[in-house]
Amino acid sequence: MADMPLDEHRVANLANWNDRVPVHLGPGGYEVEAFDDPAWLSQVVRFDRDRLGDLTGLDVVHLQCHIGTDTVSLSRLGPRSVTGYDFSPAAIDAARDLGRRAGSSAEFVVGELYDAPGTLSPGRFDLVYTGIGALNWLPDIAGWAVVVATLLRPGGRLHLREGHPQLCGADDTRTDGLVCADVPVFGSAGPTTFDIPVSYEGDGTILEHSVTYEWNWSIGEVVTALIDAGLRIDELAEHRTVPWNALGDAMHAVAPFGEYELVDRPDRLAATYTLRATKLPA
Repeated sequence: MADMPLDEHRVANLANWNDRVPVHLGPGGYEVEAFDDPAWLSQVVRFDRDRLGDLTGLDVVHLQCHIGTDTVSLSRLGPRSVTGYDFSPAAIDAARDLGRRAGSSAEFVVGELYDAPGTLSPGRFDLVYTGIGALNWLPDIAGWAVVVATLLRPGGRLHLREGHPQLCGADDTRTDGLVCADVPVFGSAGPTTFDIPVSYEGDGTILEHSVTYEWNWSIGEVVTALIDAGLRIDELAEHRTVPWNALGDAMHAVAPFGEYELVDRPDRLAATYTLRATKLPA
Protein backbone atom coordinates (compact mmCIF):
# COMPACT_ATOMS: atom_id res chain seq x y z
CA MET A 1 0.00 0.00 0.00
CA ALA A 2 1.55 3.31 -1.10
CA ASP A 3 2.18 6.08 1.37
CA MET A 4 -0.85 8.36 1.69
CA PRO A 5 -0.06 12.09 1.95
CA LEU A 6 -1.89 14.02 4.64
CA ASP A 7 -4.64 16.29 3.36
CA GLU A 8 -5.70 19.51 5.08
CA HIS A 9 -8.01 17.66 7.47
CA ARG A 10 -5.33 15.23 8.63
CA VAL A 11 -2.73 18.02 8.90
CA ALA A 12 -5.06 19.99 11.20
CA ASN A 13 -5.84 16.92 13.30
CA LEU A 14 -2.15 16.05 13.60
CA ALA A 15 -1.33 19.55 14.87
CA ASN A 16 -4.14 19.27 17.42
CA TRP A 17 -2.95 15.86 18.66
CA ASN A 18 0.63 17.07 18.95
CA ASP A 19 -0.68 19.92 21.13
CA ARG A 20 -2.59 17.49 23.36
CA VAL A 21 0.46 15.42 24.30
CA PRO A 22 1.89 17.68 27.06
CA VAL A 23 -1.64 18.27 28.37
CA HIS A 24 -2.34 14.54 28.60
CA LEU A 25 0.97 13.97 30.36
CA GLY A 26 0.20 16.62 32.98
CA PRO A 27 -2.28 17.13 35.82
CA GLY A 28 -5.72 15.69 35.17
CA GLY A 29 -4.36 13.77 32.18
CA TYR A 30 -3.72 10.09 31.54
CA GLU A 31 -2.34 9.11 34.98
CA VAL A 32 1.06 8.18 33.58
CA GLU A 33 2.55 8.13 37.11
CA ALA A 34 0.30 5.18 37.95
CA PHE A 35 2.34 2.98 35.60
CA ASP A 36 5.13 2.92 38.19
CA ASP A 37 2.97 0.16 39.67
CA PRO A 38 3.78 -2.89 37.50
CA ALA A 39 0.23 -4.20 37.92
CA TRP A 40 -1.46 -0.99 36.75
CA LEU A 41 -3.71 -1.12 33.69
CA SER A 42 -5.36 1.84 32.00
CA GLN A 43 -9.06 2.40 32.57
CA VAL A 44 -9.84 1.48 28.96
CA VAL A 45 -7.95 -1.82 29.03
CA ARG A 46 -9.49 -2.74 32.40
CA PHE A 47 -12.90 -2.38 30.75
CA ASP A 48 -11.81 -4.41 27.71
CA ARG A 49 -9.94 -7.14 29.56
CA ASP A 50 -12.63 -9.82 29.76
CA ARG A 51 -13.46 -9.51 26.06
CA LEU A 52 -9.82 -9.46 24.95
CA GLY A 53 -9.33 -13.12 25.77
CA ASP A 54 -5.95 -14.71 26.44
CA LEU A 55 -3.12 -12.66 24.90
CA THR A 56 -0.37 -15.06 25.94
CA GLY A 57 2.17 -15.48 23.15
CA LEU A 58 0.34 -13.22 20.68
CA ASP A 59 1.76 -10.46 18.49
CA VAL A 60 -0.40 -7.39 19.09
CA VAL A 61 -0.58 -4.03 17.32
CA HIS A 62 -2.38 -1.04 18.82
CA LEU A 63 -3.42 1.35 16.06
CA GLN A 64 -3.73 5.06 16.96
CA CYS A 65 -2.02 4.44 20.28
CA HIS A 66 -1.47 8.11 21.28
CA ILE A 67 0.87 8.30 24.33
CA GLY A 68 0.83 4.55 24.88
CA THR A 69 -1.07 4.05 28.13
CA ASP A 70 -3.32 1.38 26.63
CA THR A 71 -0.38 -0.11 24.69
CA VAL A 72 1.74 -0.52 27.82
CA SER A 73 -1.30 -1.99 29.57
CA LEU A 74 -1.70 -4.58 26.80
CA SER A 75 1.97 -5.48 27.14
CA ARG A 76 1.25 -6.47 30.75
CA LEU A 77 -1.26 -9.14 29.71
CA GLY A 78 1.28 -11.69 28.45
CA PRO A 79 1.64 -11.18 24.68
CA ARG A 80 4.83 -12.09 22.84
CA SER A 81 5.08 -8.57 21.39
CA VAL A 82 3.12 -5.33 21.37
CA THR A 83 3.54 -2.52 18.86
CA GLY A 84 1.98 0.91 19.29
CA TYR A 85 1.43 2.94 16.11
CA ASP A 86 0.40 6.58 15.79
CA PHE A 87 0.78 9.49 13.37
CA SER A 88 1.90 11.97 16.06
CA PRO A 89 5.68 12.10 16.59
CA ALA A 90 5.14 13.91 19.90
CA ALA A 91 2.79 11.16 21.09
CA ILE A 92 5.21 8.40 20.09
CA ASP A 93 8.08 10.15 21.91
CA ALA A 94 5.91 10.27 25.03
CA ALA A 95 4.87 6.63 24.57
CA ARG A 96 8.50 5.53 24.36
CA ASP A 97 9.28 7.44 27.54
CA LEU A 98 6.31 5.82 29.27
CA GLY A 99 7.37 2.37 28.08
CA ARG A 100 10.88 2.81 29.46
CA ARG A 101 9.53 4.16 32.74
CA ALA A 102 7.05 1.28 33.05
CA GLY A 103 9.58 -1.40 32.13
CA SER A 104 7.48 -2.38 29.13
CA SER A 105 8.79 -4.23 26.09
CA ALA A 106 6.28 -2.47 23.82
CA GLU A 107 7.67 -0.98 20.62
CA PHE A 108 6.36 2.34 19.31
CA VAL A 109 6.34 3.40 15.66
CA VAL A 110 5.40 6.70 14.01
CA GLY A 111 3.28 6.44 10.88
CA GLU A 112 0.09 7.44 9.11
CA LEU A 113 -2.71 4.91 9.70
CA TYR A 114 -3.19 4.04 6.04
CA ASP A 115 0.54 3.41 5.60
CA ALA A 116 0.67 0.83 8.42
CA PRO A 117 0.93 -2.32 6.23
CA GLY A 118 4.01 -0.96 4.48
CA THR A 119 5.55 0.33 7.70
CA LEU A 120 4.82 -2.67 9.93
CA SER A 121 4.57 -5.43 7.25
CA PRO A 122 1.50 -7.48 6.25
CA GLY A 123 0.35 -10.58 8.11
CA ARG A 124 2.50 -9.86 11.15
CA PHE A 125 -0.09 -9.73 13.94
CA ASP A 126 -2.50 -11.99 15.80
CA LEU A 127 -4.50 -9.09 17.27
CA VAL A 128 -5.25 -5.58 16.08
CA TYR A 129 -6.42 -3.46 19.01
CA THR A 130 -8.15 -0.13 18.44
CA GLY A 131 -9.11 1.80 21.55
CA ILE A 132 -11.92 4.22 22.02
CA GLY A 133 -11.95 7.57 20.22
CA ALA A 134 -10.01 6.47 17.13
CA LEU A 135 -12.23 5.87 14.11
CA ASN A 136 -13.77 9.34 14.22
CA TRP A 137 -10.39 10.77 13.11
CA LEU A 138 -10.25 8.66 9.94
CA PRO A 139 -11.59 9.85 6.55
CA ASP A 140 -11.82 6.40 4.94
CA ILE A 141 -13.44 3.58 6.92
CA ALA A 142 -13.12 1.05 4.09
CA GLY A 143 -9.40 1.83 3.86
CA TRP A 144 -9.07 1.36 7.62
CA ALA A 145 -10.71 -2.08 7.40
CA VAL A 146 -8.27 -3.10 4.63
CA VAL A 147 -5.37 -2.00 6.85
CA VAL A 148 -6.71 -4.15 9.70
CA ALA A 149 -7.17 -7.17 7.44
CA THR A 150 -3.73 -6.73 5.87
CA LEU A 151 -1.93 -6.53 9.21
CA LEU A 152 -3.60 -9.68 10.56
CA ARG A 153 -2.55 -13.26 10.01
CA PRO A 154 -5.36 -15.60 8.88
CA GLY A 155 -7.36 -16.37 12.00
CA GLY A 156 -6.12 -13.18 13.66
CA ARG A 157 -8.53 -10.97 15.55
CA LEU A 158 -9.66 -7.36 15.72
CA HIS A 159 -10.74 -5.86 19.03
CA LEU A 160 -12.43 -2.47 18.70
CA ARG A 161 -14.17 -0.37 21.31
CA GLU A 162 -15.46 2.92 20.00
CA GLY A 163 -17.74 5.82 20.72
CA HIS A 164 -21.26 5.01 19.58
CA PRO A 165 -22.50 7.16 16.68
CA GLN A 166 -25.56 8.02 18.79
CA LEU A 167 -23.33 9.64 21.41
CA CYS A 168 -20.94 11.15 18.87
CA GLY A 169 -23.90 12.70 17.08
CA ALA A 170 -25.39 14.27 20.22
CA ASP A 171 -25.44 17.97 21.06
CA ASP A 172 -23.03 18.30 24.00
CA THR A 173 -23.98 21.92 24.76
CA ARG A 174 -27.48 21.27 26.13
CA THR A 175 -28.20 21.89 29.80
CA ASP A 176 -31.79 20.57 29.94
CA GLY A 177 -30.95 16.85 30.14
CA LEU A 178 -32.30 16.09 26.68
CA VAL A 179 -30.24 14.00 24.27
CA CYS A 180 -30.62 15.57 20.85
CA ALA A 181 -29.04 14.78 17.50
CA ASP A 182 -26.69 17.50 16.24
CA VAL A 183 -23.97 15.81 14.13
CA PRO A 184 -24.46 13.46 11.14
CA VAL A 185 -24.31 9.79 12.11
CA PHE A 186 -22.91 8.66 8.76
CA GLY A 187 -19.23 9.23 8.07
CA SER A 188 -19.99 9.17 4.34
CA ALA A 189 -21.63 12.57 4.87
CA GLY A 190 -18.13 14.00 5.28
CA PRO A 191 -16.25 15.54 8.20
CA THR A 192 -17.71 17.79 10.87
CA THR A 193 -15.55 20.77 11.83
CA PHE A 194 -14.98 21.48 15.52
CA ASP A 195 -13.17 24.38 17.17
CA ILE A 196 -12.66 23.35 20.80
CA PRO A 197 -9.91 25.21 22.68
CA VAL A 198 -9.19 22.53 25.33
CA SER A 199 -8.76 18.76 25.45
CA TYR A 200 -11.19 16.29 26.98
CA GLU A 201 -8.47 15.39 29.53
CA GLY A 202 -5.98 17.58 31.37
CA ASP A 203 -5.96 20.88 33.21
CA GLY A 204 -7.76 23.06 30.68
CA THR A 205 -4.64 24.33 28.92
CA ILE A 206 -5.59 26.22 25.77
CA LEU A 207 -4.52 24.39 22.62
CA GLU A 208 -2.72 26.38 19.93
CA HIS A 209 -4.33 24.29 17.17
CA SER A 210 -7.97 23.96 18.18
CA VAL A 211 -9.71 23.19 14.85
CA THR A 212 -10.30 19.49 14.11
CA TYR A 213 -12.24 17.42 11.60
CA GLU A 214 -14.10 14.25 12.58
CA TRP A 215 -16.12 11.56 10.82
CA ASN A 216 -18.97 9.95 12.78
CA TRP A 217 -18.96 6.47 11.22
CA SER A 218 -22.18 4.52 11.69
CA ILE A 219 -22.02 0.98 13.01
CA GLY A 220 -23.35 -0.23 9.68
CA GLU A 221 -20.52 1.50 7.82
CA VAL A 222 -17.92 -0.04 10.13
CA VAL A 223 -19.39 -3.55 9.98
CA THR A 224 -19.80 -3.46 6.20
CA ALA A 225 -16.21 -2.26 5.72
CA LEU A 226 -14.86 -5.12 7.83
CA ILE A 227 -16.97 -7.76 6.08
CA ASP A 228 -15.87 -6.43 2.68
CA ALA A 229 -12.24 -6.65 3.85
CA GLY A 230 -12.61 -10.35 4.66
CA LEU A 231 -13.36 -10.35 8.39
CA ARG A 232 -16.10 -12.25 10.21
CA ILE A 233 -17.98 -10.32 12.89
CA ASP A 234 -17.89 -12.32 16.14
CA GLU A 235 -19.44 -9.87 18.60
CA LEU A 236 -21.13 -6.49 18.57
CA ALA A 237 -22.07 -5.22 22.03
CA GLU A 238 -23.40 -1.75 22.88
CA HIS A 239 -22.74 -0.03 26.20
CA ARG A 240 -24.40 2.74 28.19
CA THR A 241 -21.07 4.09 29.43
CA VAL A 242 -18.12 6.04 28.02
CA PRO A 243 -14.66 6.62 29.58
CA TRP A 244 -15.01 10.42 29.76
CA ASN A 245 -17.78 12.84 30.64
CA ALA A 246 -19.12 13.52 27.16
CA LEU A 247 -22.28 15.45 28.10
CA GLY A 248 -21.42 17.54 31.17
CA ASP A 249 -24.02 17.68 33.94
CA ALA A 250 -26.18 15.15 32.10
CA MET A 251 -23.67 12.39 33.00
CA HIS A 252 -22.15 11.00 36.19
CA ALA A 253 -19.41 8.51 37.02
CA VAL A 254 -20.43 4.91 37.69
CA ALA A 255 -18.58 1.87 39.06
CA PRO A 256 -16.55 -0.23 38.53
CA PHE A 257 -14.38 1.46 35.89
CA GLY A 258 -15.11 5.13 36.57
CA GLU A 259 -16.93 5.51 33.27
CA TYR A 260 -19.84 7.89 32.69
CA GLU A 261 -23.48 7.33 31.86
CA LEU A 262 -26.59 9.52 31.74
CA VAL A 263 -27.86 10.58 35.17
CA ASP A 264 -31.47 10.35 34.01
CA ARG A 265 -32.66 7.18 32.27
CA PRO A 266 -29.28 5.96 30.97
CA ASP A 267 -31.00 3.45 28.70
CA ARG A 268 -31.81 6.37 26.38
CA LEU A 269 -28.23 6.51 25.09
CA ALA A 270 -25.87 3.96 23.57
CA ALA A 271 -22.57 5.59 24.47
CA THR A 272 -19.97 3.10 23.19
CA TYR A 273 -19.77 -0.27 21.49
CA THR A 274 -17.37 -3.21 21.32
CA LEU A 275 -16.80 -5.08 18.08
CA ARG A 276 -14.72 -8.25 17.75
CA ALA A 277 -13.92 -9.82 14.39
CA THR A 278 -11.70 -12.55 12.90
CA LYS A 279 -9.78 -12.56 9.63
CA LEU A 280 -11.01 -15.43 7.49
CA PRO A 281 -8.60 -17.73 5.61
CA ALA A 282 -7.88 -16.62 2.05
